[in-house]
Amino acid sequence: MRDLTEGSIPKHLLGLATPMAIGMVFQTLYYLVDLYFVAQLGEAAIAGVGTAGNIQFIVIALSQVLGVGTMATIAHAVGKKDRGQARLLFNQAVGLAAVCAAAMLAGYAAIGPYMRSLGADAATTQAGVDYLRWYLPGMALQFATVAMGSALRGTGIEKPSMVVQMLAVTLNAILSPILIQGWLTGHPLGVRGAALASTLSVLFGVVLMTLYFLRLETYVGFARGMLRPRLAEWRRILSIGLPPGGEFGLLFIYIGVIYWVTRDFGAAAQAGFGIGSRVMQAIFLPAMAIAFSTAPVAGQNYGAGRIDRVRETFVSAVVMGSTLMFAVTLFCQWRPEALVTVFTQDPEVVRIGADFLRITSWNFVASGLIFTCGGLLQAFGNTLPSLLASSTRFLTFVLPAVWMSQVADFELHHLWYLSVASVGLQALTNLWLLRRVYRRRAAALASPPPDPEGPETTPAVG
Repeated sequence: MRDLTEGSIPKHLLGLATPMAIGMVFQTLYYLVDLYFVAQLGEAAIAGVGTAGNIQFIVIALSQVLGVGTMATIAHAVGKKDRGQARLLFNQAVGLAAVCAAAMLAGYAAIGPYMRSLGADAATTQAGVDYLRWYLPGMALQFATVAMGSALRGTGIEKPSMVVQMLAVTLNAILSPILIQGWLTGHPLGVRGAALASTLSVLFGVVLMTLYFLRLETYVGFARGMLRPRLAEWRRILSIGLPPGGEFGLLFIYIGVIYWVTRDFGAAAQAGFGIGSRVMQAIFLPAMAIAFSTAPVAGQNYGAGRIDRVRETFVSAVVMGSTLMFAVTLFCQWRPEALVTVFTQDPEVVRIGADFLRITSWNFVASGLIFTCGGLLQAFGNTLPSLLASSTRFLTFVLPAVWMSQVADFELHHLWYLSVASVGLQALTNLWLLRRVYRRRAAALASPPPDPEGPETTPAVG
C-alpha cells in the first residue's frame, strides 16, 4: 500500500502515471500488433477486425463499471486507513468479475447479426465473425485482471500490473505471426489466429496476476470468507462504476454509428477509420495515464478529508495532460500519414486514415480535459456527471451524423469535423458539472460534523 495523502502531488501523479502509461501502451499493443499482421491480409480483413473490435468498447464499458467502482471504494478505504474494508471490497470485486465474464460469453449469439449489420461487404463480415468467435473468451478473461489491477491502483500500486501487461503483450507479439501467417507451423489461421493469439495472451496475464496476489500481495488479497456476494458492497461498487461504464457503452454506439455511416463508402473507408481510431487510442495513452492517476491520488486525499490536495491534484493533471495532448496535436497536423503507413501502404486507406487523424486531432486537448474531469469525479465517488456530459453527444453527434449521411453531397471529412465540435462541447459540459460537484464536496468537508448529543443551546442574555 502507498499513502498518497502526504508528499508531492505531481510526484505521486507521475509515479502512478509512468507505469500505468507503460502498461496501457502494452495493452494497446494487443490491438496494434494484431492490426499490423492482419493488414497484410488485405483491406477486407482490416475492416472486419476493426468493425469487430468495436465490441471491445462493451468490454471496456463493463470493465469501467468494475474497475472504477473497485478503485474508488478501495482508495477511500485506504485514505481512512481501513484495511479490512479494502480487502472485503477487493473480494467482492472478484465476484463481480465472474458475473461480467459470464455476461460476455453470452454474446456469442449476437456475433453474426452484429457483423451483418455493419460490415461493408461479405468478406468484411466473415472476417469480423471469425475474429470475434476466437477472441470472445479473451474478452471475458480480461475482467479478472481488471478486478486485481484496480484494487492495486486503489492502494497506490501500479507496477505489478505494468509488468504483467508487458509480459502478456510480448507473448502476443510472438504468437501473432505464428498463428496469423503460419510462421514456423506452415498453417496460417488468418484473423482467427489474431484472435487466438490475444486470447492466449490474456489467459497468461490472468495466471500471472493471480500468482502475484496469492504469493506477494499483503494489503488486499483473496479471502474465501469474503467472496460470498454481499449486496451492500456490490451496490457501492456499482453506484460509482455504472456511469463510467455507461460512457463507454455510449462510445460503442458512437463508433457503431460511424461504421454504419461509412459502410456506403466501402471497405477502404472502414479500414482507414479503423487504423486511424486505433492510432488515436495509442496517442491518448500518456494523457489518459495521467488522468486515470488522478482518481487514486485524489480519492485517497478525499477519503482523508484533504480537499486542498484534491484541487491541487486536478490542476497538476490538467497542466500535464494538456501539454502532452497539444504536442501530439501538432504532430498530427504535420505528418498524420506517417502513423497510418506503419500498418498499410494502400493509398486510399492511408488517405482516409490520415485525414481522420488530421481533423480529429483538434479535439485532443479537449479529450484530455474530459479524461481528467472523469478521474476527479471518480475520486469523489460521483461519476454520474461524466455520463450526463457524454450523453450530450447523442444530440451533438449521433443524430446529426445520421441526418448528414442522407444528404447528397455528404463526405467523410464532414463526419470528422462534427466529431470535433461534439467533443469540444462535451469538455465544456464536463468542466461545468465538475465545478458544481467540487463546490458541494468542499462545503461538506468544511462543515463541522454534527454533535451526536444534539445542538448546544446558549441562554439568552439580558
